[in-house]
Amino acid sequence: MKTLAQGAEAIIYLTGKKVKKERIKKNYRLPQIDTKLRKERTKKEASILHKLQRAGVNVPQLTKISEFDLEMEFLDGIKLRDYLDRTKKSNVCKLAGIQIAKVHRAGIFHGDLTTSNMILVGKKLFLIDFGLGDYSLRVEDFAVDLHIFKECLTSKHNAIWEKCWESFVAGYESVDKEFANEVLKRLKVVEARGRYKHVG
Repeated sequence: MKTLAQGAEAIIYLTGKKVKKERIKKNYRLPQIDTKLRKERTKKEASILHKLQRAGVNVPQLTKISEFDLEMEFLDGIKLRDYLDRTKKSNVCKLAGIQIAKVHRAGIFHGDLTTSNMILVGKKLFLIDFGLGDYSLRVEDFAVDLHIFKECLTSKHNAIWEKCWESFVAGYESVDKEFANEVLKRLKVVEARGRYKHVG
């Protein structure tokens, strides 16, 4: 079993052709609270992935669910972060825009929308790690998702971020123009609020 990644909430292992996501026990929490939270978050992430599959979003196929673990298919591809760094080809971000628009139209936000949580497999872009995701119909939550992604582009892919963002928006708008306009309009409010806090 090979460790692929370790975050604050979970460890990702590779076992054969499967990926196992194991939620980490937190010793600073009361045991009963820790158990409850890990069970709930594992169950919610599984539920989100199932719903997104039904909505036609490219996410990993779940193969097994237990109390604190999710087992899913291994996506043999390249993270969007690394692809952009190597190729400087921004047009692939249109695929990200399409997938995220589908996620939002399904009433879900990602919560950690970065190029590290997107994997390019051939000509298909997959979204991974919905550990911070949740159900919502609030335009504000969708706008915050886009804000996080835009911040990721400006900080991690500064040389091409504007072209990446333009491509992403084109993809996002192509799914539902009216819905996209509403979210992008709210994004300007979110960004203005962020600038105000920074100046203050």
